[in-house]
Amino acid sequence: MLQQRVLTTVLQQFYRQRTGFPALLDGRRSESTLPDVAERTLVAVKPDGVQRRLVGQIIQRFEQRGFKLVGMKMLQASEDLLSQHYSELRTKAFYPSLLQYMTSGPVVVMVWEGHNVVQTSRTMVGPTNPVEARAGTVRGDFSTHVSRNVVHASDSPEGARREIQLWFQGQELVQWDCCDQHCLRGA
Repeated sequence: MLQQRVLTTVLQQFYRQRTGFPALLDGRRSESTLPDVAERTLVAVKPDGVQRRLVGQIIQRFEQRGFKLVGMKMLQASEDLLSQHYSELRTKAFYPSLLQYMTSGPVVVMVWEGHNVVQTSRTMVGPTNPVEARAGTVRGDFSTHVSRNVVHASDSPEGARREIQLWFQGQELVQWDCCDQHCLRGA
Protein backbone atom coordinates (compact mmCIF):
# COMPACT_ATOMS: atom_id res chain seq x y z
CA MET A 1 0.00 0.00 0.00
CA LEU A 2 2.83 2.40 0.86
CA GLN A 3 4.63 1.53 -2.38
CA GLN A 4 1.49 2.30 -4.32
CA ARG A 5 1.13 5.71 -2.66
CA VAL A 6 4.78 6.52 -3.33
CA LEU A 7 4.42 5.49 -6.97
CA THR A 8 1.26 7.57 -7.34
CA THR A 9 2.97 10.62 -5.79
CA VAL A 10 6.01 10.25 -8.04
CA LEU A 11 3.82 9.90 -11.12
CA GLN A 12 1.76 12.94 -10.14
CA GLN A 13 4.88 15.06 -9.78
CA PHE A 14 6.42 13.78 -12.98
CA TYR A 15 3.34 14.28 -15.13
CA ARG A 16 1.86 17.37 -13.47
CA GLN A 17 2.52 19.58 -16.51
CA ARG A 18 1.71 17.00 -19.19
CA THR A 19 -1.65 16.85 -20.95
CA GLY A 20 -3.56 13.61 -21.15
CA PHE A 21 -2.43 12.28 -17.79
CA PRO A 22 -5.12 10.12 -16.14
CA ALA A 23 -7.59 12.20 -14.17
CA LEU A 24 -7.45 9.76 -11.28
CA LEU A 25 -3.85 10.71 -10.50
CA ASP A 26 -4.19 14.39 -11.30
CA GLY A 27 -7.46 15.61 -9.81
CA ARG A 28 -7.56 18.68 -12.09
CA ARG A 29 -8.59 16.85 -15.26
CA SER A 30 -12.00 15.98 -16.70
CA GLU A 31 -14.54 13.79 -14.95
CA SER A 32 -13.70 10.90 -17.30
CA THR A 33 -10.91 8.74 -15.94
CA LEU A 34 -8.77 6.07 -17.53
CA PRO A 35 -9.85 3.13 -15.37
CA ASP A 36 -13.59 3.79 -15.58
CA VAL A 37 -13.84 3.88 -19.37
CA ALA A 38 -13.23 0.61 -21.19
CA GLU A 39 -13.93 1.32 -24.85
CA ARG A 40 -13.15 -1.36 -27.44
CA THR A 41 -12.00 -1.21 -31.03
CA LEU A 42 -11.19 -3.60 -33.83
CA VAL A 43 -7.76 -3.51 -35.45
CA ALA A 44 -6.92 -5.82 -38.35
CA VAL A 45 -3.49 -6.42 -39.81
CA LYS A 46 -4.18 -6.82 -43.52
CA PRO A 47 -2.56 -9.44 -45.78
CA ASP A 48 0.42 -7.25 -46.71
CA GLY A 49 1.17 -6.61 -43.03
CA VAL A 50 0.95 -10.32 -42.21
CA GLN A 51 3.06 -11.31 -45.22
CA ARG A 52 5.71 -8.73 -44.30
CA ARG A 53 5.80 -10.07 -40.70
CA LEU A 54 4.67 -6.79 -39.12
CA VAL A 55 2.09 -8.26 -36.72
CA GLY A 56 4.41 -8.28 -33.69
CA GLN A 57 5.53 -4.69 -34.22
CA ILE A 58 1.93 -3.52 -34.52
CA ILE A 59 0.90 -5.39 -31.36
CA GLN A 60 3.87 -3.89 -29.53
CA ARG A 61 2.77 -0.34 -30.39
CA PHE A 62 -0.71 -0.91 -28.95
CA GLU A 63 0.63 -2.58 -25.81
CA GLN A 64 3.16 0.19 -25.25
CA ARG A 65 0.33 2.69 -25.55
CA GLY A 66 -1.33 0.94 -22.60
CA PHE A 67 -4.16 -0.80 -24.40
CA LYS A 68 -5.28 -4.29 -23.44
CA LEU A 69 -5.65 -7.07 -26.02
CA VAL A 70 -8.91 -8.94 -25.33
CA GLY A 71 -9.28 -10.91 -28.56
CA MET A 72 -7.12 -12.00 -31.47
CA LYS A 73 -7.29 -14.49 -34.32
CA MET A 74 -5.72 -15.19 -37.67
CA LEU A 75 -7.96 -16.21 -40.52
CA GLN A 76 -8.41 -16.25 -44.25
CA ALA A 77 -11.29 -13.81 -44.64
CA SER A 78 -14.16 -14.93 -46.86
CA GLU A 79 -15.69 -12.70 -49.52
CA ASP A 80 -18.97 -12.81 -47.59
CA LEU A 81 -17.34 -11.56 -44.37
CA LEU A 82 -15.49 -8.83 -46.24
CA SER A 83 -18.67 -7.83 -48.07
CA GLN A 84 -20.31 -7.22 -44.69
CA HIS A 85 -17.25 -5.47 -43.27
CA TYR A 86 -16.87 -3.15 -46.27
CA SER A 87 -20.61 -2.79 -46.97
CA GLU A 88 -20.35 0.99 -47.53
CA LEU A 89 -17.64 0.47 -50.18
CA ARG A 90 -19.41 -2.16 -52.33
CA THR A 91 -20.48 0.42 -54.94
CA LYS A 92 -17.00 1.95 -55.29
CA ALA A 93 -14.95 1.27 -58.43
CA PHE A 94 -12.02 -0.03 -56.36
CA TYR A 95 -14.12 -2.59 -54.43
CA PRO A 96 -13.18 -5.64 -56.60
CA SER A 97 -9.46 -4.93 -56.15
CA LEU A 98 -9.99 -4.36 -52.40
CA LEU A 99 -11.71 -7.74 -52.18
CA GLN A 100 -8.89 -9.40 -54.16
CA TYR A 101 -6.28 -7.81 -51.87
CA MET A 102 -8.09 -8.73 -48.64
CA THR A 103 -8.45 -12.38 -49.75
CA SER A 104 -4.83 -12.64 -50.97
CA GLY A 105 -3.59 -13.91 -47.60
CA PRO A 106 -4.44 -14.23 -43.93
CA VAL A 107 -5.62 -11.36 -41.77
CA VAL A 108 -4.87 -10.96 -38.04
CA VAL A 109 -7.89 -9.41 -36.34
CA MET A 110 -7.66 -8.00 -32.80
CA VAL A 111 -9.90 -6.35 -30.25
CA TRP A 112 -8.18 -3.75 -28.08
CA GLU A 113 -9.64 -2.20 -24.95
CA GLY A 114 -8.80 1.03 -23.19
CA HIS A 115 -9.58 4.68 -22.59
CA ASN A 116 -10.43 6.47 -25.85
CA VAL A 117 -9.06 3.47 -27.74
CA VAL A 118 -11.03 4.10 -30.97
CA GLN A 119 -9.76 7.63 -31.60
CA THR A 120 -6.26 6.91 -30.30
CA SER A 121 -5.98 3.84 -32.52
CA ARG A 122 -6.97 5.88 -35.56
CA THR A 123 -4.26 8.40 -34.70
CA MET A 124 -1.70 5.63 -34.17
CA VAL A 125 -2.59 4.00 -37.50
CA GLY A 126 -2.57 7.22 -39.52
CA PRO A 127 -4.51 8.30 -42.62
CA THR A 128 -5.60 5.69 -45.19
CA ASN A 129 -3.21 7.12 -47.77
CA PRO A 130 0.35 6.52 -46.55
CA VAL A 131 1.54 9.61 -48.44
CA GLU A 132 -0.46 11.65 -45.90
CA ALA A 133 0.62 9.54 -42.91
CA ARG A 134 3.26 10.92 -40.58
CA ALA A 135 6.35 9.01 -39.54
CA GLY A 136 5.62 7.28 -36.26
CA THR A 137 2.20 6.05 -37.39
CA VAL A 138 1.76 2.46 -38.52
CA ARG A 139 0.96 3.50 -42.08
CA GLY A 140 3.60 6.22 -42.14
CA ASP A 141 6.25 3.70 -41.11
CA PHE A 142 5.13 0.58 -42.98
CA SER A 143 2.68 1.30 -45.84
CA THR A 144 3.86 1.30 -49.41
CA HIS A 145 0.69 2.31 -51.28
CA VAL A 146 -2.88 3.40 -50.53
CA SER A 147 -4.10 -0.01 -51.72
CA ARG A 148 -1.61 -1.81 -49.45
CA ASN A 149 -1.94 0.14 -46.22
CA VAL A 150 -1.11 -2.64 -43.73
CA VAL A 151 -3.85 -2.16 -41.15
CA HIS A 152 -7.51 -1.37 -40.49
CA ALA A 153 -8.83 0.38 -37.36
CA SER A 154 -12.48 1.07 -36.53
CA ASP A 155 -13.50 4.65 -37.26
CA SER A 156 -16.02 5.17 -34.44
CA PRO A 157 -17.28 3.47 -31.27
CA GLU A 158 -20.43 2.43 -33.15
CA GLY A 159 -18.38 1.09 -36.06
CA ALA A 160 -16.14 -0.76 -33.60
CA ARG A 161 -19.13 -2.49 -32.00
CA ARG A 162 -20.47 -3.53 -35.41
CA GLU A 163 -17.09 -4.81 -36.59
CA ILE A 164 -16.32 -6.67 -33.37
CA GLN A 165 -19.67 -8.47 -33.59
CA LEU A 166 -18.96 -9.30 -37.22
CA TRP A 167 -15.47 -10.75 -36.68
CA PHE A 168 -15.78 -12.24 -33.17
CA GLN A 169 -18.23 -14.32 -31.17
CA GLY A 170 -18.73 -13.23 -27.57
CA GLN A 171 -16.81 -16.14 -26.03
CA GLU A 172 -13.76 -15.29 -28.14
CA LEU A 173 -13.21 -12.08 -26.15
CA VAL A 174 -11.45 -12.50 -22.82
CA GLN A 175 -12.07 -10.37 -19.72
CA TRP A 176 -8.88 -10.05 -17.67
CA ASP A 177 -7.03 -7.51 -15.55
CA CYS A 178 -3.55 -6.27 -16.37
CA CYS A 179 -1.10 -6.46 -13.47
CA ASP A 180 -0.83 -2.66 -13.47
CA GLN A 181 -4.58 -2.03 -13.17
CA HIS A 182 -4.47 -1.78 -9.37
CA CYS A 183 -2.05 1.17 -9.66
CA LEU A 184 -4.29 2.93 -12.16
CA ARG A 185 -7.47 2.37 -10.16
CA GLY A 186 -5.90 3.29 -6.83
CA ALA A 187 -7.14 0.05 -5.24
